[in-house]
Amino acid sequence: MSEIKYINPAGLETPPGYSHIVDVRASRLIFLSGQAALDAHGELVGGSDLEAQADQAFHNVSQALASVGCTAANLVKLTVFVRDMNTLAAYRRARDRFLKSVEPAAAPAITLVEVSRLFADGLLIEIEGVAAA
Repeated sequence: MSEIKYINPAGLETPPGYSHIVDVRASRLIFLSGQAALDAHGELVGGSDLEAQADQAFHNVSQALASVGCTAANLVKLTVFVRDMNTLAAYRRARDRFLKSVEPAAAPAITLVEVSRLFADGLLIEIEGVAAA
């Protein structure tokens, strides 16, 4: 079983919805490939709506985690790639819904990056992660 400590050091600002440091002493780490707004048939979900795309990408993250007996509570790190940083509020609403079952003090470390392109036309977000079990 993993021992996980979520730390927000005193010298740093309090982050909204994530932890600055996740200290994992684990016997099992799970690495998630990037998940995007594609359904089980590979069809784009959400069109040009970043929030809808983010909901689908987080749904896919949940499905991937469930396949190895994990949930959002097992996530220790997410890296999020968005096409437009101006959509940050929509991303955060989707992220907060996804992490609603996770104690705020146990939120994963998250890096958010704006990119010029993702692997398929129409995609606005891709999310990869690391979980500990």
